[in-house]
Amino acid sequence: MKSYRQEVWMNVPSRRGFVNITGEVEEALRKSGIQEGLCLVNAMHITASVFINDNEHGLHQDYEKWLERLAPHEPISAYQHNRTGEDNGDAHLKRQVMGREVVVAVTNGELDFGPWEQIFYGEFDGCRRKRLLIKIIGE
Repeated sequence: MKSYRQEVWMNVPSRRGFVNITGEVEEALRKSGIQEGLCLVNAMHITASVFINDNEHGLHQDYEKWLERLAPHEPISAYQHNRTGEDNGDAHLKRQVMGREVVVAVTNGELDFGPWEQIFYGEFDGCRRKRLLIKIIGE
């Protein structure tokens, strides 16, 4: 069995945003040479997420509104976490809802997606560099 590891650095210029990273993951899979196996994509920061869904702008706007209703950024004083001097208590909760990582089957050297599925990086406390891990195992 082979394995391949790659880090991808993200820097979303706003506090929150969604970035389609499907192309970067497909490129890592191509570099790996793995034809059959599994591909894990992991947000290596506690205020960011990786998830799979449709690449549709309206859906991303719906996520933004829904997440802000679930865990509004303000008032900052509403979060115990922010008493440490942080202002990102909401970002930790948003990440928990959207998930830390995804695993996609690799079949015939391609990501084995269902219809409309793509991989996204979700940023909830941006304006700085953060890492993603792509780990592919298989034959």
